[in-house]
Amino acid sequence: MTLPKTCSPARTLLAALTLGTALGTFGLVASGYAQDSNASQNSLSNVPASLMADRISLSGSDTLVAEGAVEIYYEGNRVTAKRVTYDQKADTIKMDGPIRLTEPQEAGAVIVADQAELSRDLQHGILLGARMVMARELQLAAAKIERENGNVTTMTNVVASSCNICVVGERPLWEIRARKITHNAQERKLSFEDAQFRVAGVPLVWVPKLRLPDPTVTRMSGFLAPSFRSTSSLGMGIKIPYFFAIDPSQDLLVEPYISSGWTRTLGLRYRRAFNDGEISISGAFSNDSIIKGANRGYLFADGSFTLPDDFKLGLQLRMVSDDAYLLNYDVSDADRLWSGLTLERVRSDELIWARAGRTHSLREDEDNNTEPMLAGDAEWTRVYHPARIGGELTASWDLETFRRNSSSTTDGPDWDDIPDGRDMTRSSLTANWRRNWLLSYGIMASTQAQLAADAFVIRQDDSYDDTILRAQPQLATELRWPWTRSTGRAAHVIEPIAQIVWAPNNLTRAPNEDSTLREFDEGNLFSLSRYPGLDARERGLRANVGVSYTRYDAAGWSLGTTVGRVFYAQDLEQFSSESSLSGNSSDWLLASNLQTSGGLTVSNRAQFDDDFNTTREELRLAYSGATYDLAAGYLWMDSAILAGTSEDISELQLDSAWHWGRGWSGTFDARYDLIAERAAKAKLGVTWVNDCVSVDLSLSRRFTSSTNVDPETSVGLSVALAGFGGANDGTSASKVCVR
Repeated sequence: MTLPKTCSPARTLLAALTLGTALGTFGLVASGYAQDSNASQNSLSNVPASLMADRISLSGSDTLVAEGAVEIYYEGNRVTAKRVTYDQKADTIKMDGPIRLTEPQEAGAVIVADQAELSRDLQHGILLGARMVMARELQLAAAKIERENGNVTTMTNVVASSCNICVVGERPLWEIRARKITHNAQERKLSFEDAQFRVAGVPLVWVPKLRLPDPTVTRMSGFLAPSFRSTSSLGMGIKIPYFFAIDPSQDLLVEPYISSGWTRTLGLRYRRAFNDGEISISGAFSNDSIIKGANRGYLFADGSFTLPDDFKLGLQLRMVSDDAYLLNYDVSDADRLWSGLTLERVRSDELIWARAGRTHSLREDEDNNTEPMLAGDAEWTRVYHPARIGGELTASWDLETFRRNSSSTTDGPDWDDIPDGRDMTRSSLTANWRRNWLLSYGIMASTQAQLAADAFVIRQDDSYDDTILRAQPQLATELRWPWTRSTGRAAHVIEPIAQIVWAPNNLTRAPNEDSTLREFDEGNLFSLSRYPGLDARERGLRANVGVSYTRYDAAGWSLGTTVGRVFYAQDLEQFSSESSLSGNSSDWLLASNLQTSGGLTVSNRAQFDDDFNTTREELRLAYSGATYDLAAGYLWMDSAILAGTSEDISELQLDSAWHWGRGWSGTFDARYDLIAERAAKAKLGVTWVNDCVSVDLSLSRRFTSSTNVDPETSVGLSVALAGFGGANDGTSASKVCVR
């Protein structure tokens, strides 16, 4: 018990004893604001409720009056009022405002009223001139509020809105006016009767009955906010999703979609969580005017599970009725759909990874019967640190298998011609050892040795034996000599690098399924092979040379540049004559990177020959700031270094996002084909979020076309009201009232 500074301990103790006698049935304790009194406090520590006020008096033998900064605490409920009168005979508490009642839950409601008459446990009663704020978001102003059992609150002549109102009489952006609203705290539901939805004071919709979740709800069965979509192929349409919260571990979303163009689509999504994983299944069934008389749709499934011994299992299913469906309904931009299983385990010194499945191509220039769409991969890698020889030893095993649906074969020895039905399985064992030394003058030397063995089993290709066994050793030595210089403003590092690699000139020829696309960049300039896979391996004696320069400035920015080239002792014609790696020397590689403390990153990669004819140019720019993010890129590739095409590639790509403040944000993405002189795709999105509403508008245009997909423009609009089913995520612009 605390003692008031203006009252004697004897008077305060008398008031407490008198109050304890009057309210003994529910244990209210009176005290003033002052210093601690340990003896009195300990004697009342087990009382479940308490009352504090500036003044407490008794009227007769059964009426207690508390005045001035009155506070009542009972089972987590907190009530503040100007005056409280307790009638022991009627067993009621009357309060004069301003009154504030706060519920115990973390996101519980707050009720503010002018007058109130409540039961002694604060669970029943009537509040007049009241306003309720739920989860600090939804506001409900009512002429009268009735509480029943502490769980059911009934309000009459109510105005509900999550918009912040600064001036009395100001119209909120949106509001729901109802004759009666009932809130069930246990079920977390709001039931409206005779409800009218208004925007800026203008009535738009009237419904006799309406049920909505309160702001504390994160999952509850019911309708979700509808979204509108308009496309050039389907016309104006609306999606009306309905959510089924089956139980805490699973739910179902049903989303009908109808349009004027016309389409009748039913979308579904089912999710379930397990103790050791989760699954998600989504799909849609459509009947539309794009392909008349045809049943269209898609089915996607994803799952991930944790297995014993640190293993993780993943599953993925991708099925679609036709090549254009995913683009027509804005489901995905993917043009190759993979379905299958994955298994992996990652440890500090070991990797186990496996994948098996089927790929379905939606590309116009690919045939699912002649491409290797059924494939399996497995990889095991282990790192050792042998004590006797030092260094690091990496042992790996790789298994790869491809199967084509076609059964046709070829008779000729033309290795560049892939038969329509060739099937292949390859198993590879690789041991790689590397050790580093630090020599005089700061020179860093390293030695690397590798032995690889491959076994191929080939079917339906007369150009190769049915079984091929081969092995390849490789030896490499490398020298790095970093030169450093530091001034008061910057540190400079220049590092020349030379690497000599030897492998036998001859290697048994085998089918190449995983290394048809080759990259030459600063990442593999000093690699033993420029092939991305293991079906093909680089051969012969060669020298990988280069020099890098890096500047670290005290202002926080850095600049790095690498220039390099590959020299071959002999042209073994292992790369095509048009490749940047063909001949006795490769093209020059020049790569630069600039990073600033302000969030700007600029990178450039170029390849050119001795006559400075550029065969590849790639420029990327990215900026991340407080108000906007930007990523832009330019790509040029000469047709001479591309496989399977006679056309150059030249395109621009832009991805951007802006945050204008006051809840406004936007995105703009585009890709432009400089060869065709037309945009390939463009998308614009604008979002406005404030304290009570979220509006998302998108506009996209796909310019490219094929025999399956026509150019299309689509517009999307979605509106969500804050205050129902979930709290503010913190991205909104709250209205600030200026006093």
